[in-house]
Amino acid sequence: MKYLHTMLRIRDLDESLDFYCNKLGLVEMNRHDNEQGRFTLIFLAAPGDAAAQIELTFNWDGDQAFGASRNFGHLAYAVDDIYQTCQRLQDGGVVINRPPRDGRMAFVRSPDSISIELLQKGSPLAPAEPWVSMDNIGEW
Repeated sequence: MKYLHTMLRIRDLDESLDFYCNKLGLVEMNRHDNEQGRFTLIFLAAPGDAAAQIELTFNWDGDQAFGASRNFGHLAYAVDDIYQTCQRLQDGGVVINRPPRDGRMAFVRSPDSISIELLQKGSPLAPAEPWVSMDNIGEW
């Protein structure tokens, strides 16, 4: 058995690609437009880690079936520098829902409210401002 991907339904293709690729830093590995089924599948992965992919599913006619359910859980990515990653995301307009106060873990949410956990590679970084003093925002 081999892990293939995790599928996420999205509402806005451009907004989601901006978040996952331009802000989070994933790269598009493959795209499949199905005219008969009226949907697009886009497979993304972290640079250098094509084995662990997410599949963004965009239904051309909208997708009324999914809401703000939290039963999915979250995606998780290890990052080289948790503070630098969070600063880059914040500068790009992404809300840091759970700041990396401990130098180890943070949470953000995609435009479709998918929780994404960011974990510091290796040992946690030393606690640092402004992150130590930041409160949680919303759900994560």
